[in-house]
Amino acid sequence: MECWHFSEFPYPHFPADEPQSRINLPSKHFDPAIGADLYNRYLDEHCLADELGLNIMLNEHHQTPTCLNAAAPLSAAILARQTRNARICILGNPIAHRNDPIRIAEEMAMVDCISRGRLECGFVRGVPYEIFASNCNPAETVDRLWEGVDLVIRAWTTVDGPFNYEGRFWQRRSINVWPRPLQKPYPRIWITSSSDTEGVTRMAERGYVFAIFLQPWTTVKAMFDVYRSHFVERGLPGGGGMAYMPLVFTGDSEEDAEKGAAELRWYLTGARSPAHYRSPPGYLPLGAMTRMMRSAALPVGAQLRGRGLDALREEGILFYGTPDTMVKQIRAYYDKVGGFDHLLMMQQAGFMSHERTARSMTLFAKEVYPRIRDLAPTRATERAKVAAE
Repeated sequence: MECWHFSEFPYPHFPADEPQSRINLPSKHFDPAIGADLYNRYLDEHCLADELGLNIMLNEHHQTPTCLNAAAPLSAAILARQTRNARICILGNPIAHRNDPIRIAEEMAMVDCISRGRLECGFVRGVPYEIFASNCNPAETVDRLWEGVDLVIRAWTTVDGPFNYEGRFWQRRSINVWPRPLQKPYPRIWITSSSDTEGVTRMAERGYVFAIFLQPWTTVKAMFDVYRSHFVERGLPGGGGMAYMPLVFTGDSEEDAEKGAAELRWYLTGARSPAHYRSPPGYLPLGAMTRMMRSAALPVGAQLRGRGLDALREEGILFYGTPDTMVKQIRAYYDKVGGFDHLLMMQQAGFMSHERTARSMTLFAKEVYPRIRDLAPTRATERAKVAAE
């Protein structure tokens, strides 16, 4: 089991009674002086993760106070130079929203070289509410994602001179990427999904890491089962595996842990997004949209906002407790969903202070991680390696 520290670099200092949602909250509420302190604080916490033996995960979102990390490649480049051991996972590059996949290929190759081969390169469609900021067609984001990923990989691996590219979404007269990644043939690829089973099958067949965030355990197990049936059970080659991200707080006592869990819950409750931003037409696969309309169910995110801490822990959305409790919870969840390879931990959200965040991170790294590190990898190639050892 590999464990990764994560924060969305939130800016929670906006009026609680502000009627606007997180998508259209006026930027007059952003104080650059506070923002400067927060950026440096969050980067310090990622450096602490490196010192503690945890890996680092970064993401980006746009035009929202819930995530100041508007350009994950910039943060990754800083941390590539400031850290020494941690793997640095960008999860991810919203390639469906960006106009130039070749620029992404160049940026990622730079980060891989600066970090001396510690980059994990993730790609995402982008969340629904970003469709409006990026002015993208929501029905095209899946196809743009896959075409963009293929183009980046081709750019990394074509080394004998420029090539011409004529695709559906991008056309380039001459592609000849300098620099090239340090890792051979290229950094491990990650992609996220929560409902696209066809996409998960494609990830498995290509050996990409499949990651899913903040979903009830039944959904996680169902999606992991799709991946397993196409990758692990067939023993396909490659560097694949499965990753799950919950909110995580490790406390000195159960009371302390519950307080920390309540602070982390801000991520689910602290900023609103109206229904028409959560599901723009064409964003969800037809089957998923049909099921939602027939059941008249709210999206999972909306359902979670009203849950108490115990219910969120039961669903596996929120892991919290003393080190002993955390070990039991993580091992039980691992068994419940059939195993996974990467625990992506959002260990900071909202107003949680640096001191409390650092204490939770330290407790986890020193008293929890050593006791779950032995959880068996699900990747066929890695299982064989462990058995041989």
